Amino acid sequence: MEPRLVESTRGLTLLGGGALGPGDLEAALTQAPDLVAADSGAAAALAAGHMPLRVIGDMDSLAPGDQARLAPGVLHRVTEQDSTDFDKVLRSVAGPVAVGVGFMGARADHQLANLSALVRHRHLPCLLLGEGDVVFAAPPEIEVAAAPGTRVSLFPLAPVSGVSEGLHWPIAGLPMAPAGLHGTSNRVAEGATSVRLAFARPGMLVIMPRAALGSAVAALRAAPLWRRGAAPAG
Repeated sequence: MEPRLVESTRGLTLLGGGALGPGDLEAALTQAPDLVAADSGAAAALAAGHMPLRVIGDMDSLAPGDQARLAPGVLHRVTEQDSTDFDKVLRSVAGPVAVGVGFMGARADHQLANLSALVRHRHLPCLLLGEGDVVFAAPPEIEVAAAPGTRVSLFPLAPVSGVSEGLHWPIAGLPMAPAGLHGTSNRVAEGATSVRLAFARPGMLVIMPRAALGSAVAALRAAPLWRRGAAPAG
């Protein structure tokens, strides 16, 4: 395990070098003020007038000129090539919650690897913000405030089952799996003001509209973590 280079009490914004939409970075910083960049995400941070607390990655895509603009001690090079820069960041930081921007949409293979990392690094509740979605790995239990009709898609990255309250189509008794049953385009039931989810083991991704960013971050802050050693099935 990498040393914890940043331990935040306020929440972490993790900035990658992928697609970054208008307002993405500021929206994330509003929810999680401590900024950490992954490799070339540092260039986007500097361009927006922000100095990251740390820049973590293999530095294969951060220009030497941008590296030279970083404050002393900020850059932390991780040379191994068996993981993405997002993975390197997640295993090197800690905090009550994290919001990742610049990790969705640029390349399908990178996005899939980043979604997998959300499930693998369960010490840090982390949400990825994309153009139209927010995505997070479900903790053991969570309650997210949301209006009736709000999309709540569930996609398993491992065989997993759970229970729900407030979903239009309840999930109790449904064995879900990546190549089997999943919960695309479920939604908040009429008359409900929140969705409660509980899962038997890690492995479920929750996907909601971008407008749910604030309520999803608040829910992740309040949710319990998986116990040490809990692992996806399969």
